[in-house]
Amino acid sequence: MIDKDTVLKIAQLSKLQLSEKEIQLFSKQLPQIIQFIEKLEELETENILPFYELIDTPAPLRKDEVKSGLSQEEALKNAPQAEDGFFVVPRVVKAE
Repeated sequence: MIDKDTVLKIAQLSKLQLSEKEIQLFSKQLPQIIQFIEKLEELETENILPFYELIDTPAPLRKDEVKSGLSQEEALKNAPQAEDGFFVVPRVVKAE
């Protein structure tokens, strides 16, 4: 069993907040997870291709086509509030 401090350190590094119940659960499960990973390290994987290389079909892409966008007037036409050619929005950051 892994001690509570180790579980808390791993949780902190993972940016997780754990309940006391979860800490107890992970204290029991982490040694099993580590054992499983060690078992996986024993496997011979030298001649095995990564999964993403198994699919050899290229993704369908559309051609890039230049299209005209909205003019400034069209973009601002439905804006709730505009001023001097810009959208006006409420302040969300407090100035200090």
